[in-house]
Amino acid sequence: MGFFISFEGVEGCGKTTQMEMLKDHLEWKGKRVLAVREPGGTELGERIRAILLNVEREKELYGDEKSIEGLDPWAELMLYEACRAQLVKKVIKPALDEGKVVLCDRYTDSTVSYQGFGRGLDIEAIRSLNRWASMGVVPDITFVVDCSPEVGLKRAVSRIESKGAGPREDRFENEAIEFHERVRQGYLKLAAEEPVRVKVVDGEREIAVIHKEICDIMEKIEKKKIN
Repeated sequence: MGFFISFEGVEGCGKTTQMEMLKDHLEWKGKRVLAVREPGGTELGERIRAILLNVEREKELYGDEKSIEGLDPWAELMLYEACRAQLVKKVIKPALDEGKVVLCDRYTDSTVSYQGFGRGLDIEAIRSLNRWASMGVVPDITFVVDCSPEVGLKRAVSRIESKGAGPREDRFENEAIEFHERVRQGYLKLAAEEPVRVKVVDGEREIAVIHKEICDIMEKIEKKKIN
């Protein structure tokens, strides 16, 4: 079996940057690494990603009156689970079976934090759906890159605006600050419940400092060998 690492956090926390840096570090060490993202990672997943995250694209295609901006939380949850089921079956599990290191930008903890703590859906129901959709595949280690919603949203909006014209994945950035605070507290609660798997790192520091801490944590993992 391979080794599965997920990266989590609120919008703009810097998790994607840290995942990419860890990918480069592991490849430098000679590891076989695959990086994927949720939602996405497959043809089906990328199509659903546009529905879930890109409000303006939906308005462009279908008009304001048919936009899914008011997507029901349970429908939203099911779309995420559909993406996950496809990604795990077609990409993640085969890569792990080949002995690769798989890095995933968001995974089941995002669903618990966003749709559970953020939207207020039943958390046990979400966990049950997660187990089915993920085929029981759980990360060996999860890094929660933690920062305040205020800091994260400022970064996220700046990133989106810097892209100029084109698709804007800003559906969650448009949520109220209270929503993002609930999401953050959800992540911290998950970390408190599973301290061996979930490692919280301070995402408000310099990028290089965060990367070093993540690499140091990886070096200390002795339970599993990364092939």
